[in-house]
Amino acid sequence: MATQDYTTMAAPFIEAAGKTYLDDLTSAIGQFKDTDLSTIMGRQFVASPTALTTQAEALAPGLGSFQPFLTQAQGMTGPTAYQAYMSPYQQDIIDTTLAEFDRQTQAGLPSLAAQAISAGAFGQGRGQVAEAEFASNQARNRAALQAQLLGQGFAQAQNLAQQDFGRNLTLAQQSPALVGQQISALTGLGAQQAARQQQLLTADQQLASRQALQPLEAAQQFGSGVTSLIAGYPGREVITAGAPAASPLATGLGTASTLAGIYRIVNPAKQNPIQISLGGGKS
Repeated sequence: MATQDYTTMAAPFIEAAGKTYLDDLTSAIGQFKDTDLSTIMGRQFVASPTALTTQAEALAPGLGSFQPFLTQAQGMTGPTAYQAYMSPYQQDIIDTTLAEFDRQTQAGLPSLAAQAISAGAFGQGRGQVAEAEFASNQARNRAALQAQLLGQGFAQAQNLAQQDFGRNLTLAQQSPALVGQQISALTGLGAQQAARQQQLLTADQQLASRQALQPLEAAQQFGSGVTSLIAGYPGREVITAGAPAASPLATGLGTASTLAGIYRIVNPAKQNPIQISLGGGKS
């Protein structure tokens, strides 16, 4: 006589859900495996330099704009630097001034002669001495005047050279500083534009990644639900046919004892043991 066994199995709708989960998971893995990763990651999602950044980079050579001013300033040093700043009318001024001095000197001779005549010394030694002394004094005065004019021209030229030297040094400092400020401003604005562009590219990359992973994530989430159902929904008992027993009484008692022990291990919450009817039915 054949025996009857009882097997605990999941509910039919859980089995169907499990099969659907496996089918979806297999399909999702296949789709993701065939996905071209270059469409969801790569340098196309990195923001390119903006026009302002490019403009700032183009101004970089201007940081060396100090060199011409520094070179010119170097040429304004040394003992002959003043020569380039001498007035082109210097000699004309000297000549004109000395000519006027000579004219006034000549105008003073009659007055000197008149004084000698009044003193009764005209043509005498005292008169000649007075004239010689007058001429000597005027010559010294003339030389002093000429030296004074030359000194004034030299001092003026030196002063102009020093001023120009200082201006060139200032320009050598200010020129690259102004270019640097312009580069800094353009770089800052370019960075702000690049940051906004990068935000858009990052959002596009995240969307592409989620779209590529959506089938796999949905299958995994569905599988989590199926797992929860399997763990929390009670199983069902299914009768399965066993092999004929050689000794109905011994085999029946042994099978009943074995199945009851296994069932208690698999489903410890159920305390009632499975009873097997030796006559072919369940009691």
